Amino acid sequence: MLRETLSKRGVRVITGLGKYFRHVDKNRNGFLSQADFKEALKVFHLEIPEGDFESLWLILDDSKSDKVDYGEFTRAVFGEMNEYRKAFVRKAYMKLDFNKTGSVPMVDIRKCYCAK
Repeated sequence: MLRETLSKRGVRVITGLGKYFRHVDKNRNGFLSQADFKEALKVFHLEIPEGDFESLWLILDDSKSDKVDYGEFTRAVFGEMNEYRKAFVRKAYMKLDFNKTGSVPMVDIRKCYCAK
């Protein structure tokens, strides 16, 4: 049910949720409490019945930590990337990783990308 709603509303809702999640995540650990997650859905007019929310929460909080991370949420909604997208991301990462260290410092990203 949530997947269908999100797929109809598009990328703007997902990116907006991401920004909202980062804003609500005060301690910057990447996780949201059940109350914060429920509030985020309401803010974006993604209200779902309580029973459905409880089922969704059980799926998202598979570690039973009473928290969910945004990456897990997006994978649960959209699934894994297809092979074409994975290959595209790998190719872009290889261009950014000048020194082939397996990590890309911000200074290297700035050499290749301008967000203006």
